[in-house]
Amino acid sequence: MLSAEVGHIMASSPTVLMRLVASAYSIAQKAGMIVRHVIAEGDLGIVEKTCATDLQTKADRLVQMSICSSLARKFPKLTIIGEEDLPSEEVDQELIEDGQWEEILKQPCPSQYCAIKEEDLVVWVDPLDGTKEYTEGLLDNVTVLIGIAYEGKAIAGVINQPYYNYQAGPDAVLGRTIWGVLGLGAFGFQLKEVPAGKHIITTTRSHNSKLVTDCITAMNPDDVLRVGGAGNKIIQLIEGKASAYVFASPGCKKWDTCAPEVILHAVGGKLTDIHGNALQYNKEVKHMNSAGVLATLRNYDYYASRVPESVKNALVP
Repeated sequence: MLSAEVGHIMASSPTVLMRLVASAYSIAQKAGMIVRHVIAEGDLGIVEKTCATDLQTKADRLVQMSICSSLARKFPKLTIIGEEDLPSEEVDQELIEDGQWEEILKQPCPSQYCAIKEEDLVVWVDPLDGTKEYTEGLLDNVTVLIGIAYEGKAIAGVINQPYYNYQAGPDAVLGRTIWGVLGLGAFGFQLKEVPAGKHIITTTRSHNSKLVTDCITAMNPDDVLRVGGAGNKIIQLIEGKASAYVFASPGCKKWDTCAPEVILHAVGGKLTDIHGNALQYNKEVKHMNSAGVLATLRNYDYYASRVPESVKNALVP
């Protein structure tokens, strides 16, 4: 009798992947609180990394320490790759998030991922996507990204938007967390499509170039939105504010695209480089998405077929 009971408990206990996603959700919510706290304190502690548009703030540093330490403590065999190069120092206990989002633990794990072990997973962390916009007060551009990859493919992701609703008045709840797993779906937002026949492109706000412009012009858009953050641009696609995210340039990195790609793919969208190749997320891969990004919720082929050859030739994967 006992062995049958034990078997039943084993069968119903959450898989490694679902436990990791449930932890990442709680950790991302904590990250959002840290981001808001740094702004409220008023000292962003800005340092330039490689140039005037490549910035790091106190929030980037604290959030990365919080996410990476919280994950490593609960899942010691994970590979975790974060955007910021930080000295390994003792992390303040206040930054550790130990919780797991119960709603996620109740969800079934897609069968193809049930046997995944901790050491098979790579987590890509962008502690603050849209740092430049954060320093300029464009707070809704900012996201916290935790992407989870298996065998080189992005399969689960969490996006926290710390300032979602920040212009909705004093009674609005600040912040939200979106999450998704391939084969299960994406949650935490209302899926909406751009009106049929409308071509609205979202692209970079602070890294413009002739290539970026040439590529967009070739697509003959009705409108072009220039906003910060890869996470933010993917949210625009799934909420019907833009129909394509076009970035014909190197510049964005694997931690910018891993989590957002999952959310988009989980609702039937598509994200590739400018040539149409899937992005790879194994731990040995180079961090730069050197052949740019092309992403849509629907009608991917309309945009992909209009990328000029000159742009493709200039961007080598």
